[in-house]
Amino acid sequence: MPDMSSAQAAALWSGLLILLLVILSVRVIMARQKHRVVLGDGGHAALILAGRVFGNAAEYIPVGVGALAVLTLLGMPAYMIHAVGGALFLGRLLHASGLAADRPTPGRLAGMVLTFLALIVAAGMLIVHAFVGSPHG
Repeated sequence: MPDMSSAQAAALWSGLLILLLVILSVRVIMARQKHRVVLGDGGHAALILAGRVFGNAAEYIPVGVGALAVLTLLGMPAYMIHAVGGALFLGRLLHASGLAADRPTPGRLAGMVLTFLALIVAAGMLIVHAFVGSPHG
């Protein structure tokens, strides 16, 4: 990564995560159009899966973006923002590409591990910061 401020790092990862969410939403829209379903999934397996992939991302991405924003406001260094944001983005990407309705996949597992790791690290940094203050003293 080029030399970025914490805010720039948070902007990069937040932007990429939001784009991923939009792409997954468009996949649901396209599946609905293909199967001529206006609302819900119409019982179509492909639409059920597309909706679940989007829904899963929608459950985790906002929390991650919020954590990146608060970590930035608290003055965390850019490398920490990159670590959390990069792990979360890669985790969500792997999970979305590895989610299959019929079986667990390595991508799904790796995606969840990276997602949980990113969120747990972010939570830990936020909780520690509440008691010890700025990482810069």
